[in-house]
Amino acid sequence: MHFLDQAKIFLRSGHGGPGAVSFRREKFLEYGGPDGGDGGKGGDIVIEAVPGLNTLIDFRYTQHFRAPRGKGGAGANRTGAGGDDLVIKVPVGTQILSEDKEEVLADFTVPGERRVFLRGGDGGRGNASYKSSTNRAPRQHGTGWPGAEMWVWLRLKLLADCGLVGLPNAGKSTFINAVTNAKAKVGDYPFTTTRPQLGVVRHGGREFVIADIPGLIEGAAEGAGIGDRFLGHIERCKVLLHLVDATVDKPVDNYRIVRGELEAYGAGLEDKPELIALNKVDAVDPAEAKKLAAKLKRAAKAEVLLLSGAGGDGIEAVLDRLVTLIAPPEPSPATAPADEEPWSPL
Repeated sequence: MHFLDQAKIFLRSGHGGPGAVSFRREKFLEYGGPDGGDGGKGGDIVIEAVPGLNTLIDFRYTQHFRAPRGKGGAGANRTGAGGDDLVIKVPVGTQILSEDKEEVLADFTVPGERRVFLRGGDGGRGNASYKSSTNRAPRQHGTGWPGAEMWVWLRLKLLADCGLVGLPNAGKSTFINAVTNAKAKVGDYPFTTTRPQLGVVRHGGREFVIADIPGLIEGAAEGAGIGDRFLGHIERCKVLLHLVDATVDKPVDNYRIVRGELEAYGAGLEDKPELIALNKVDAVDPAEAKKLAAKLKRAAKAEVLLLSGAGGDGIEAVLDRLVTLIAPPEPSPATAPADEEPWSPL
């Protein structure tokens, strides 16, 4: 299945049905009077977030959504049937943006969440509702209120607990393949990953979702490389796992480049908890790996773990730290100090 995280679609709710112009014609009833019923209400546009979807690819081929209009009223004060609601199913994490992308109209973050996005038009009044003491045989009727319509953008932000960041060829795809059942493409050239990947990690009796996005390069905020478009998929992550390649000439500079792009993007990414791992340590001398980790620790002012996604070294330690950051252990119930006697009402 192809991945698509943005789509522009047209929405229109149903028009209301017209009211009827009708008069009673019954035997032995000299003055029947008006009996035209009201028109039915137009169908609503309803948007529902459903689990199991992680792409907007369906909206590439179907871009226009129109709810059916209400049926017209009829004689004998019969109201027309309302139009059926049109339910549009989107992945969890989808945002609805205005046509100019300046305003977030809705944000679906909970599975099963439903919202009436565009309400259908009300039905028109039948001539029976126009009857009055001075207008005994009205012939006017309402044609029904029009539905609402608009163009909107759908933007998908994947929901994950941990987001993988780093320069191209930092080993992110290799790591996610090692700890999940994801089948991310791995190659010895930059930008092997061209779309976000999701995987479920099971470790220490817990589960969490990890997201791998295409690598960043210097100037990504201005569109260099693949740009920073996919950073939106880690905006909702609780923690970032920053992988730094130990085999390059200046790992510290690489770390600073990615941090700079996170700060340029904004959206709070620079303030998220970050776990730094020096990756591919199996390809360098152990003493050199420790020296590089020490330099990186001084530059980042944070803990640096040694990791080899391909060889499996350090993976357990990284996952242990991720579990702690994603779901901190709950504090044990408070107990009274040993030298303090428990309170008693007597």
